[in-house]
Amino acid sequence: MNEYSIIPRPASIEYMPGFFQCEGLPQITPQGKAAFQNETRVFTGQIRETWGDRIYSGDSGNIRLVKTENRSAEESYKLEILPEVITLSAGTDTGIFRGLQVLRQLFLSGYSNGALSIRCGVMEDKPRFPWRGFMLDCSRYFYSPEFIRKLLDTLSLQHINIFHWHLTDDQGWRLPVRAYPLLTEIGSKRRDHRLDGKVLGGYYTEEEIRSIVSYAAGRHIEVVPEIELPGHASAILAAYPGLGCTGGPYRVEDRFGIFEDVLCAGNDGIFTLLEAVFDTVTRLFPSKYVHIGGDEVLFNRWAECPKCRRRLGILRLTEPSQLQGWLTARFSHMLHELGKTAIGWDEVLENTEKFPLPEDMIVMSWRGREGGSKATSLGHRVIMAPQTDGCYLDHKPIDLPEEPGRLGFGTIAQGLSMDPITAGMDENAAALVMGGQGNLWSEVIYSGKFAEYMIFPRICAIAEALWSEKVSNAWNDPVREGPDLADFAKRLFVHQCRLDKLGILQYRGPLG
Repeated sequence: MNEYSIIPRPASIEYMPGFFQCEGLPQITPQGKAAFQNETRVFTGQIRETWGDRIYSGDSGNIRLVKTENRSAEESYKLEILPEVITLSAGTDTGIFRGLQVLRQLFLSGYSNGALSIRCGVMEDKPRFPWRGFMLDCSRYFYSPEFIRKLLDTLSLQHINIFHWHLTDDQGWRLPVRAYPLLTEIGSKRRDHRLDGKVLGGYYTEEEIRSIVSYAAGRHIEVVPEIELPGHASAILAAYPGLGCTGGPYRVEDRFGIFEDVLCAGNDGIFTLLEAVFDTVTRLFPSKYVHIGGDEVLFNRWAECPKCRRRLGILRLTEPSQLQGWLTARFSHMLHELGKTAIGWDEVLENTEKFPLPEDMIVMSWRGREGGSKATSLGHRVIMAPQTDGCYLDHKPIDLPEEPGRLGFGTIAQGLSMDPITAGMDENAAALVMGGQGNLWSEVIYSGKFAEYMIFPRICAIAEALWSEKVSNAWNDPVREGPDLADFAKRLFVHQCRLDKLGILQYRGPLG
């Protein structure tokens, strides 16, 4: 292998004469009892998962991990490959892990027929954005812990560092809450008319959640849970109908879309429930962030509900829609009291005249990049995940009738060109942009293997857009703006062969 073909593209690569070669795969030389033990263990486990236990060379001193004094860039690393030794240096455990994932890529493409061969060179790297996320919707279809662990291992290969876990929606509630057992006893099950009315269900136990959070942490991935509020609440209302405006009857939805029934803004019982939910989230998820949804809320029920009209009068509000601003502020404050920071979809920017969005709330912009731009102008931190820029992985990967997906298409080229910083942002606004992510909604993605096809390799392009510094395109064509798609395509061909070795089902077709 003469070129590294790394995704995401490193900040700098300098090739040198010669090759690092050995029979089998080299092992890491221990650097003291405490240094990088977790990173070594995880990396070694990933290698064994791919090739088994009998692939190491007799000489175990070929890879050196070195801790440097420079801790200014949390995820930066330097990888030096010489004929006799590979040296990976970083100031932090996270930097070492990112470098080990690059080495894992080189092993995946450089190891063949029992021998490894990698061209010599020096690579230095650091990320452009600190938030490089992927969202998995486990409400519409339940994905097993085993699949999630496989996904986390594969996402770590591209330096994805946030796993946004969508746990509740109209079609299923997946989080156990001890004080409200019906959330999972009733709210986790629905009939699927596509499967002749078969009951689908499932939820994650506390033990399974802790295991996944720990597994992700070992790969330097932060798990951010999402509890969808106050809309997309059919599963909550099916379990506890008294929390809705009409009292029901409700059901866990087997349809997909936006529904009128939402949590009753005039009922204080919703806050009692959410105290228990947020306490559970705080206990199970160490992340300082909790996503509270806030999207696609319909206000019809609030306009008709006596309790909600009474709440409007008490709060001196004039429109039912303004209750969402009040609820958003209330939910955010509840989380703030627990040491958490709330994230909301970009609709939380609306109807805030009487109850402004809390200063520390983070806005996730999905309907386009306009919501993110508005949020930064108001001083809010922003995460970009625009469905218009290839970030919605449930959309078709290309505009062809043969491809699976719904509600449009999002190409690899769009994901690669996605820039979280918009042209109109000044320096202060740009500093508020945390990064971005790709989202997989699972309305029609009914299995893990199907999900793989929708995720890969589009998430690789999004990862590069968020990790790598912007570069000019190679065509020198003023009409064609954005990154060098030809260079990415060349590297992607190699990278998809790596993903094949990991057993990942992938889309293979036009990039854009």
